[in-house]
Amino acid sequence: MKRLLDWGDRVRLRLLKKCRIYFVFALTSLYLLVAYANGLVTPNVNSVALPQVVAHRGGTGDAPENTLEAIRLAVAHGADGMWLTVQLSKDGVPILYRPTDLASLTNASGPVANYTAAELARMNVGWSFKNEHGQYPYCDRPIGIPTLRDALRSLPVGMPVVLDMKALPAEPQARAVAQVLSDENAWPHVLIYSTEAAYQQAFNSYPQARLFESRDATRSRLVKILLNEGYESVPLTSVWTGFELHRKLVVAENFTLGEGISQVNGMMWTPATVACFRHQQASVKILAFAVNNALDYQTAACLGLDAVLSDSPRKMAAIKVGLSHKPLQCEATSKSSIVMR
Repeated sequence: MKRLLDWGDRVRLRLLKKCRIYFVFALTSLYLLVAYANGLVTPNVNSVALPQVVAHRGGTGDAPENTLEAIRLAVAHGADGMWLTVQLSKDGVPILYRPTDLASLTNASGPVANYTAAELARMNVGWSFKNEHGQYPYCDRPIGIPTLRDALRSLPVGMPVVLDMKALPAEPQARAVAQVLSDENAWPHVLIYSTEAAYQQAFNSYPQARLFESRDATRSRLVKILLNEGYESVPLTSVWTGFELHRKLVVAENFTLGEGISQVNGMMWTPATVACFRHQQASVKILAFAVNNALDYQTAACLGLDAVLSDSPRKMAAIKVGLSHKPLQCEATSKSSIVMR
């Protein structure tokens, strides 16, 4: 009799365990269905990783560029990384500002180097910012030029940052930026970019610095591949390289009696150029500049690019989320990527 009871107890125990498993499974399924319906969970049906969204100048389409306000909004909108433009103030402090003249964006004038960091902080860099509704929301709500140090401290820990070096000479600015990066322990998640070759040389003396491949080298390789000249070398292992997805180019032909000029809007990143850049070096990372609409983002995704540089993180992050809900359709984008537009 006792054996029968023990056997019965074991059967009931097994049934109870199965019921618990089924209950947990049903409850989890119900939660996920509700979460999907309310946008709390985003299922990614794509088998490939979508390009990261890097906020250009902090998100120049959503707020005054290179400001703490732009950074705050970019983070809130889901940007994966930040691109910030750096110059040096009169008192040797790295600050965030792009144009050569303050009159371009602020209610002041003259070069950044004529003012101290404290004076720049009191200027209104949102003076000329116009939103999508045609309004100037920061005319009556001044927003100052921030320092690089304050910008780094406002970012989520570990967020990737690209620092675009502007203004010359390069050496004093590189030295000041390096000091800030060391003080803030920011070297591991910062990349250095500049169109000026002098900054490549200046930062080469800092072994912890991670630099983009020079723009001259990237452009030269892209053009040679696109013109079927082939390629002689690939970027170094683990390097980042960046160029516009589309770029207006001037082709000059020299002949005996003069010169011929043709202007084209070139598609720079194509299956061929991507393959050549990653030939034998799959760790080469590619950032496509000026990607600001859904078609271009989809093209970048189909090409397998690592990241895109976008003016509006608000719009581009939404495009990224939307694309993750459906299979990636690459047939149309692959056809458009092999021609000049």
